[in-house]
Amino acid sequence: MQFAMIGLGRMGANMLRRLCAGGHECVAYDTHEQARAAIAGPGVSTAATPEELIGMLVQPRVLWLMVPAGAVDAALASLTPLLAPGDIIIDGGNSYYRDDIRRAAELRSRQLRHVDVGTSGGVAGFERGYCLMIGGEAEVVEHLKPLFATLAPDSASAPRTPGRREASPGGAEQGFLHCGPHGAGHFVKMVHNGIEYGIMGAFAEGFNILRHADAGIHHDSAHADAETAPLEHPEFYQYTLDLPEIAELWRRGSVVSSWLLDLAAAALLRDPALDAYAGRVADSGEGRWTLNAAIDEAVPAPILSAALFARFGSRGQADYADKLLSAMRQGFGGHLEQGAAPPKANT
Repeated sequence: MQFAMIGLGRMGANMLRRLCAGGHECVAYDTHEQARAAIAGPGVSTAATPEELIGMLVQPRVLWLMVPAGAVDAALASLTPLLAPGDIIIDGGNSYYRDDIRRAAELRSRQLRHVDVGTSGGVAGFERGYCLMIGGEAEVVEHLKPLFATLAPDSASAPRTPGRREASPGGAEQGFLHCGPHGAGHFVKMVHNGIEYGIMGAFAEGFNILRHADAGIHHDSAHADAETAPLEHPEFYQYTLDLPEIAELWRRGSVVSSWLLDLAAAALLRDPALDAYAGRVADSGEGRWTLNAAIDEAVPAPILSAALFARFGSRGQADYADKLLSAMRQGFGGHLEQGAAPPKANT
């Protein structure tokens, strides 16, 4: 099947390569010439402008957008005037599902089709395949199945769940699923990423507890003071634990084994102290949107909310609050921050 990939970043470029390797006719476009040059090769054509891109595609055209959520409307504004009725636009980025509903209606007024595809797989997706969560009209999704089947991992990537029918409906066992109407794909991907925040946060906190199990590392009695509660029973925290080895152990037979644990194990093997990282963890929006949905639905999600707020704190967003805590302690009890200069008096 012929298609165009618009946006040749970490995800888009690898997805295009996988589709091209699967026998599809690939046309690539990116606003950056360097990105276009990097993807050019056998079976891949590149276009320097939207007009050139549209001219290279046969109708009904299939355009797959892999651009940041904030850039989708601008991309559509440049492309839709060039398209013809029946052309299909796939949004494979991490767009907000409510934007999908709006965009699908706007495109429908031009007789254009819209499909939202939540895409999980990261930079390893080229080899492992991508998990695809799809929203849109059934007949359009059916038309695009050859692309989805090539990108997805296939049924051999995981054993069949006991009790499932041999021929289950949909493509879930192949790694892609039509989840529902417009927005359903990105809604499912949104919650997927919210869960991802929680799992990653749990691993991070657990390994941090293991790291601090040696009383001699962070509970030096020479630095004890009246403002800091001492470790009550240091004799119970005398373990110098090998975190890379524990991560490797848990990868085998443990109920917490997962790809995220695999990634943690690889990171700890390369750099056990994680000195290469500052610990500022970004969030691209899906965790926030997941909590918005939980509030709208009156569904409790304390674990996912804690994981999101921890990311905010990692970027210094708690610094001012922490300073106010110290100020209040100093005010009511004369408590001074340990290692900090006394507060200056106003003059």
